[in-house]
Amino acid sequence: MHVRELFDLSGRTALVTGGGRGIGRYIALGLAEAGAHVLIASRKLAKCEEVVSEIRERGGSAAAKEADLAGEDDIAALADWACAERGRLHVLVNNAAAIWGAPTLEFPVDAWDKVFNVNVRGLWLLTQRVARHMKAEGGGSIVNITSISAFRGASEQEEPDIAYSPSKAAVTALTRELAVKLAPYGIRVNSLAPGPFYSDMMNHVRHDAAKLERFERQIPMRRSGEEDDVKGAAVFLASDASRFVTGTTLVVDGGTLCHSASVF
Repeated sequence: MHVRELFDLSGRTALVTGGGRGIGRYIALGLAEAGAHVLIASRKLAKCEEVVSEIRERGGSAAAKEADLAGEDDIAALADWACAERGRLHVLVNNAAAIWGAPTLEFPVDAWDKVFNVNVRGLWLLTQRVARHMKAEGGGSIVNITSISAFRGASEQEEPDIAYSPSKAAVTALTRELAVKLAPYGIRVNSLAPGPFYSDMMNHVRHDAAKLERFERQIPMRRSGEEDDVKGAAVFLASDASRFVTGTTLVVDGGTLCHSASVF
């Protein structure tokens, strides 16, 4: 097979949760550019529809659905819709995530539960439903979006959410477990761990010149991630280009994990 064919997603359908903004939006755009029909879901339907319009303006194909990954009924409805949209779902990108900013020693238990309910439980329930469909159809690719936060601690200034990193570490471990258990059905499961990317969550850094300078100085490549940096990685994991890759985590962070100092 020609290498271009390996990355080609033409004729395939992909679901991206949390695809209305940030890294989820980047990934949705990338999968569409590779030829996939992209389904986008999040709690904010208007944001998803904006991305759908953007994809269509670029000549791609997409649809959107409102869904809250904290609710089992929404998860079931989303899975059923995605698997029926084109008769088969080839790719699932679990990107939806919750965060909750609060000092560690005052962090409320209901906030902890909310973060884990979306980031781990919701991801697992959607994956389980989609994997049943993929098994019946002969396989597929599941890409879980984790974070470099899963591999290191962070200061209160850098990440004021004690639940986020553990939840992403759980996703990383779940990825490996699912990879082993689903491999016999032709289902590959990998995770993608972005580092510092410009997103809504980074506005407190982006709009403070001094903080931004300190932030980027600690990244070996001396810049934050951009749209193209994550699109290629996502297409690789979703496509046949990674057909012998499962259970791994692809880190896209400009070398941040190699640098031991805090980014603040």
